[in-house]
Amino acid sequence: MTLVFILAAALAGGLVSVLLAAGVLALQPAAVERWLPRLVSFSTGSLLGAALLGMIPHAAANLSVRAIATTVLTGLVAFFVMERLLLWRHCHKQDCHVHANSGPLLLVGDAFHNFVDGVVVAGAFLDSTSLGLMAAVSIIAHEVPQELGEFMVYLHEGYTRKRALLLNTVTSLTSVMGAVLGYFFLSAMRHTGPYLMAFAAAGLLYVALADLIPAQRGTTTLRLALCDFGLLVLGIAVIGVVTLGH
Repeated sequence: MTLVFILAAALAGGLVSVLLAAGVLALQPAAVERWLPRLVSFSTGSLLGAALLGMIPHAAANLSVRAIATTVLTGLVAFFVMERLLLWRHCHKQDCHVHANSGPLLLVGDAFHNFVDGVVVAGAFLDSTSLGLMAAVSIIAHEVPQELGEFMVYLHEGYTRKRALLLNTVTSLTSVMGAVLGYFFLSAMRHTGPYLMAFAAAGLLYVALADLIPAQRGTTTLRLALCDFGLLVLGIAVIGVVTLGH
């Protein structure tokens, strides 16, 4: 039954986000530009909540503070290196200077990222169902603006909407591969679970702090700033509700 939950969550994290992003793209370009930052604010909160309210506290039940700090620091450095080597970066605007010149490289980076998401979901469900649901919610929340940003990059490079949807759907399925491999690998090595949680938390923190929050900087109005703050808090609250009682 655990494997069924893992597969369902991995599929939801990939395909649901792709379909939602495709649906948003059906809106007028001005509406997409207006709502994309709001989606990013919500996903930022969900990532911070998942890392700090769910994954790290779970790891702390079996690891010392020093071990958790060392693992998180190692994870942050590892994701920094991977980003530099693979140009693995989330785009949230059409003129992204990292991805706009390389559609194929974006596909490779997205496939690798989704694979890691699948491994994280598997590790979370192997710990508990509530932790797995929390990981799935946070992944879906940050995948929607990511997929939307990638759609916009592909369209900017001349891809048709159908081709962009097909490419993103194919790369999203790598999360299922990661989930299946993660399930069998982590089941055989249960003692690695707490370290995986701390390492995965580092990945969520890196995306939120190094990518999503900087993307929100710039000139804005007080109303939009308050709206973004409210959505960020809502993202944290959603994760907090999922973790209640665990």
